[in-house]
Amino acid sequence: MSTIAKRILIIEDDPSFSRAINHIVEKEGYEVSTASNGMTGLRMAKDNPPDLLILDVMLPGLDGFEICSQLRADESTEKLPIVMLSAKGQEADKTTGLSVGANEYLTKPIDRALLLEKIASLLAAG
Repeated sequence: MSTIAKRILIIEDDPSFSRAINHIVEKEGYEVSTASNGMTGLRMAKDNPPDLLILDVMLPGLDGFEICSQLRADESTEKLPIVMLSAKGQEADKTTGLSVGANEYLTKPIDRALLLEKIASLLAAG
C-alpha cells in the first residue's frame, strides 16, 4: 500500500538554513516546497495549502508573525499546523509566535530530532 507523502512548505530567507531544513525533512520522505520571502510563502500556502508549514520569523516583506496571523484568519488555512523557527529565542518572541497561532516555536540552531518529532506529532494530530 503506497502512502502519499505529506507536503511541507518551508518559508525561510536564509538559503543555507533553508537547504538544511529541506534536506532533513526530505530525508524523512516528506515532499518539500520552499519560499524565500513572506509574500511568496503566504501566496503558496493559500493557493495550495501544505500539510504543514515551517515558518521563519524574520523574513523580507511580511514577517512570520504576520503570515501566521493571516493564515489563521483564512478558512482554508486556519487549521494548518505551523512550526515557527527563529533565531529570536526570547520568551516574548515565543509568546508572540504562539499567540498569533503557531503550534510550535523552535529556536535556531535547530535540533534535528526535535524538529522531526514536532512535525510527526503535528501531522499525526491533523
